[in-house]
Amino acid sequence: MARILLLTPPFTQLNTPYPATAYLKGYLNGLGVEAAQADLGIEVVDAMLCASGVRAMFDAASPHPLLDERILYERAIDPVMRFLRGEDPTLARQLAQPGFLPVALDEVAQGDLEWAFGTMGIHDRAKHLSTRFLEQLSRFVVEAVDADFGFTRYAEQLGRCAYTFDALAERLAEPPSYVDGVMLPLLKRLMEEHRPEWVGLSVPFPGNLLGGLRIGQWLKAHHPEVRVVLGGGFANTELRSVRDPRLFDFVDFVTLDDGETPLRQLLDGGPYRRTFRRVGGEVRFEDTPSLPDIKLAEAGTPDYTGLRLGLYLDAIEQTNPMHTLWSDGRWNKMTLAHGCYWARCTFCDVSLDYIAVYEPVAARQLVDRIEELVAATGQTGFHFVDEAAPPSLLRALALELLKRGVVITWWTNIRFEERFTADLCKLLRASGCVAVAGGLEVASDRLLALIDKGVTVDQVARVARHFTDAGVLVHAYLMYGFPTQTAQETVDSLERVRQLFEAGVIHSGFWHRFALTAHSPVGKDPERFGIEVEWPNAPFALNDLPFTDPTGTDHEAFGDGLRISLYNWMRGEGLDLPLRRWFEFPTPKPKVPKNWAQHLVNSPPPPPSPHGRVAYLGAPPVLPSGLLIAHGVGAAVDWPMNEGDAALWSERLNGLRPGGAAMKWQEATESGWAHSEFTTNLRTSGLLLVV
Repeated sequence: MARILLLTPPFTQLNTPYPATAYLKGYLNGLGVEAAQADLGIEVVDAMLCASGVRAMFDAASPHPLLDERILYERAIDPVMRFLRGEDPTLARQLAQPGFLPVALDEVAQGDLEWAFGTMGIHDRAKHLSTRFLEQLSRFVVEAVDADFGFTRYAEQLGRCAYTFDALAERLAEPPSYVDGVMLPLLKRLMEEHRPEWVGLSVPFPGNLLGGLRIGQWLKAHHPEVRVVLGGGFANTELRSVRDPRLFDFVDFVTLDDGETPLRQLLDGGPYRRTFRRVGGEVRFEDTPSLPDIKLAEAGTPDYTGLRLGLYLDAIEQTNPMHTLWSDGRWNKMTLAHGCYWARCTFCDVSLDYIAVYEPVAARQLVDRIEELVAATGQTGFHFVDEAAPPSLLRALALELLKRGVVITWWTNIRFEERFTADLCKLLRASGCVAVAGGLEVASDRLLALIDKGVTVDQVARVARHFTDAGVLVHAYLMYGFPTQTAQETVDSLERVRQLFEAGVIHSGFWHRFALTAHSPVGKDPERFGIEVEWPNAPFALNDLPFTDPTGTDHEAFGDGLRISLYNWMRGEGLDLPLRRWFEFPTPKPKVPKNWAQHLVNSPPPPPSPHGRVAYLGAPPVLPSGLLIAHGVGAAVDWPMNEGDAALWSERLNGLRPGGAAMKWQEATESGWAHSEFTTNLRTSGLLLVV
């Protein structure tokens, strides 16, 4: 079959590959397709951030104050990159000390370092200072070399809300930029090495679009025989109604939604599935619905072969422990289930397949894939990138990991639903879960109901407490500016967030300004939400929609205060300040009871469900004479027993370990041992009830 080169254009992440090409390569392997892949983002970073690359940037720069310090940057860049790639850990003691890196630290920053890393956190302190060094260098590139540069995006403004192709066409008619000049020789090398007949461009975000089209432009000029396909998250959300034929001067095809079947059909020569192309000067969309899409379970294990994993950097941008997960660590990105099991949130693109079509994968198969990925990459960190991981699937996954003795570290997205009981959270933690991120959104019951989130603010607080008590970090996705939201609701939402931080049940968060998308329930039925949409003429991209909210709240005015207060609370500071202090204009007083969060956090848990499964996570009990010792999670429980009772309990607990016979709490109650004093002690040391 045809040879294909799968590319991710600059830029996505510094610390780990974006997984789309790895998923496609894993699938194509099963078809016998010769598929290669590369992340041009990390390869461009590698070429720019080395001694020769930094010298070239300084030589090309317009006047800038940093030029006076160029010798310090040229000296430091190679050690910093070796250290952030994990190649030279002993450099930490150099990098962590003032003076080696040209990073200016005021008294506040020095105090921040002491607060975050103390006196012995040398490795993480060095990572943080090295990251600040790279950020300083990035600002220099933006100000003096290439204004569109960013470590996780490039020329994002050209792809965001790009209703017409005009700005992109103008930019592509200009000579290549500095970043292009670094990228295109790397592309030339890849083409010479792999000699593909097809090139697939995965464009997940607006910040990958210009780079992807520049790649297509170069291929059309130098390899006109190669057919170019563009797909990924940007196409799936933005290009569903594209009509501008100029796009196809740079690519031959645009595919929508899951790429496996459309790509297979292209390689086979048709018929096409969810594919745009230009015919006779006009854009044509061709779809053959009778062609089945593959299930996630059939897609194969992601294959990272060809990606230069040693180039990725561990960075600590912020000192908040939860925030570091997005930039620090080599996470194998993996999906537990296709789509979202909830798929009702009215701000979300629930009409599109990547949300609407829910297909879970069996836990046994997931752990098989996990073991394959660990063997292939040498990395045991996993970021499960589901829209929201279902509690039942996470329970099954955790039990399967524990049953097989597979040790990994993982984190994922969730909904704060009450099926995440205290015991289930303990089970997930025991299987390697270190963090979860979930949508608190507006933190208003009225607006959560309008969003159709399926949770209440009280419920979020209780579930966050369950995770925190289990030792799992909690991140809250927050939203402001939802249709009909009032200033009072914004202030009340902020007060609830403050109390949750004060109670210690969430560790970090991020405020997102509501964006109206064409594929969401709000976008499809704006009248229901009391807003008026200003539909643009959009022959190119269409997703974010301008709208008017007749309630008239100036949401933009709240943005800075929301972000600044949250930044301080994540550092444990300013929690006792009145909310009005965060804003430069008068705001309503919060109407939330002052002890709202503390009351919920201290409230007793609900009684166990009789249908819950009993699981024991401790080691097999031992039986010294007259004593049963159960080495549980965090502590051992010993209990005087005669030999017969001890043997019975030992058999019972061994049977309840992951992989043993399933037993419901109701059975334990009916058999008389569920409420014994020994069982009560075990409930604090590894005997769990997981729904």
